[in-house]
Amino acid sequence: MAYTLTGCVSNESTEAHDDACLTEKARLESNKAMVMEFYQKLFGDKDLSVIDKYIAEDYIQHNPAAADGRQALKDVLEVWFKDAPKDSVDFQRVTADGDLVILHIRSQMSGKTFAIVDIFRIEAGMIAEHWDVIQEVPEKSANEHPMF
Repeated sequence: MAYTLTGCVSNESTEAHDDACLTEKARLESNKAMVMEFYQKLFGDKDLSVIDKYIAEDYIQHNPAAADGRQALKDVLEVWFKDAPKDSVDFQRVTADGDLVILHIRSQMSGKTFAIVDIFRIEAGMIAEHWDVIQEVPEKSANEHPMF
């Protein structure tokens, strides 16, 4: 799995700048760890109770299959998770940039493999907004480049 973070790029190195960069890097790492923990507990363990801990009340959802808000997320996932087995999330890449955390995930659904990219915006230590793209991995590709 690849981990990256961005920010704190400067040609100038001062003690104040270096301290600010260390603080920013720590915040980015903390955001990545929080989102990965949330994702595993929710989508891997199917534990809906984590929504209250990690999702802002006024959560904005860009997936057209789900409405905005914490309760709406609970409602849609309760249906999606019905009879779904627990699983370990296969994180391929985790990146943080500013207030965003981006996950690239390999997932199995209905016997098929999917590439998923989830983007989470963090605000005040909570997940405030979410975008996702889901693509089935084809049996044959027009090129030799893997999706993961």
